[in-house]
Amino acid sequence: MKKLFFQSCVQLTNHRLSSQLLKGFTNSKLSAFTVPSYAKVFNIDQTEMAKSLHEYKTLHELFTRELKLDARVIDQDSNSIVSPVDGIISQSGKLMDGTTFHVKGQNYCIKEMLGSSEKKERYKNGSYLIVYLSPSHYHRIHSPINGQIVNQWELGKRSYPVNRMGLVYGQRPLSKNYRVITEIAADGKQLAVVKIGAMNINTIELTHKGKDIKKGQELGYFSFGSTVILLTEKNFVHFDNLEQEIKMGQSIGWFE
Repeated sequence: MKKLFFQSCVQLTNHRLSSQLLKGFTNSKLSAFTVPSYAKVFNIDQTEMAKSLHEYKTLHELFTRELKLDARVIDQDSNSIVSPVDGIISQSGKLMDGTTFHVKGQNYCIKEMLGSSEKKERYKNGSYLIVYLSPSHYHRIHSPINGQIVNQWELGKRSYPVNRMGLVYGQRPLSKNYRVITEIAADGKQLAVVKIGAMNINTIELTHKGKDIKKGQELGYFSFGSTVILLTEKNFVHFDNLEQEIKMGQSIGWFE
């Protein structure tokens, strides 16, 4: 029962009013008493957190927690691409002509995801990777490569859940959810980090300032349930040695 309640708090519900109420609760000091229970239910590793558990004054503070500087090892191989988040890899593949993302019975095309045919063409014949973040995961997002941020935009007004139930029963949730797309360029090629927010509360906070960004450097964070999709140009990245459970900074492929 506790787990279901906490999942509702961070993944929200089908109704805007109840989602607003849950958001208000998780951001209020009233939620402080739930912090120890949340950490226990989801088996959160307290040794890697930047602060002690009692220092988190709201449930939202715990959900958006930072980690100690040495909690994640960023793969430093100059030829590697790393995971931008902690999460579960649910799908990967090639972006062939006409490819759609098939996730739990729903199909999503690149044009819907990025918002235009022009953007779609850039990633044609490239690769993609989908990472789902559960309530237990660290919810900050980092750059998968060294490069420059060349474009960043928002899409979507309607929101649906991005948990597994939402992917099964939602109406094309990944294409309609509020999302922030960040394109990063390196060596004349680009990749897109598509950050997809939770139902009804469109909250993705960007923290990085400037254009230059290093591998493992923070881009922003999710305030509520979330999914990240990486899209890469043709002949740029090869995703390899993919484990289902992944940590931010872990190598997930190499440059072709």
